[in-house]
Amino acid sequence: MSSPQPSSARQILAGRKLVVACVLVVAAAACAAYLSVGGRTGAPAASLIGGPFTLTTGDGGTVTDADMKGEPFLVFFGYTHCPDVCPATLAEISDVLAKMPAKPIKALFITVDPERDTPAIMKDYVSNFDPRIVGLTGDRAAIDKVERAYRVYARKAPQDNGDYTMDHSAIVYLMDSKGRFVEAFNLDRKPEESAKELERRL
Repeated sequence: MSSPQPSSARQILAGRKLVVACVLVVAAAACAAYLSVGGRTGAPAASLIGGPFTLTTGDGGTVTDADMKGEPFLVFFGYTHCPDVCPATLAEISDVLAKMPAKPIKALFITVDPERDTPAIMKDYVSNFDPRIVGLTGDRAAIDKVERAYRVYARKAPQDNGDYTMDHSAIVYLMDSKGRFVEAFNLDRKPEESAKELERRL
């Protein structure tokens, strides 16, 4: 199965706005619930999202939460068989990063489907996007741990042909230089506007 090209992903995104909107509304509602403190929705509770992880890169190395500290970074959870939301979101992240070519900021693409997303497959998949997007996988225990840390919703959705897709939340997390959650990063604006927001935090 060939990996979606960024241009195709953008075309997919244009035709699937209602689907993406529904996913983001559900994900945002879940995120808001986790950010409620003492009944005050929206009160910062950065400690509730993010935490330690050790995951595998496409080259077989490891990336930990400690490795990411020092600069803000983005995190997005998805999977390589995703038909629309994942490639479209990665294409949008690539557009933002393209507006800040000299900046050190990175984006992590963490699979929710480690049974199929091997390091080699993740490496091939993210090669279609900005090189600062790092594809990460791991065994099921490692993925479960990072999903819990980031409060990610993900589950298998079996299909009639015996295959499956993955239902999952679609938040792009903006983490600060200390690995603390800042906000659900807004990609629903011009790439240069999102880039300016990231540069402001560098």
